[in-house]
Amino acid sequence: MNRKKKVKSTLKAQLKRSKAKLNKSNKPKYISKAERAKLELEQQENIGTGEVEE
Repeated sequence: MNRKKKVKSTLKAQLKRSKAKLNKSNKPKYISKAERAKLELEQQENIGTGEVEE
């Protein structure tokens, strides 16, 4: 029984991984702390010069 259970769980895990690769993740792309600071600085400069960025 243990051998059947192990084979079944292995195949189930493989199927789960393959399905996960097909589905797109809903998580936003990671932005590093330095990159966030850089973007914030750019936004501050744009606000100061009066430009509107969308």
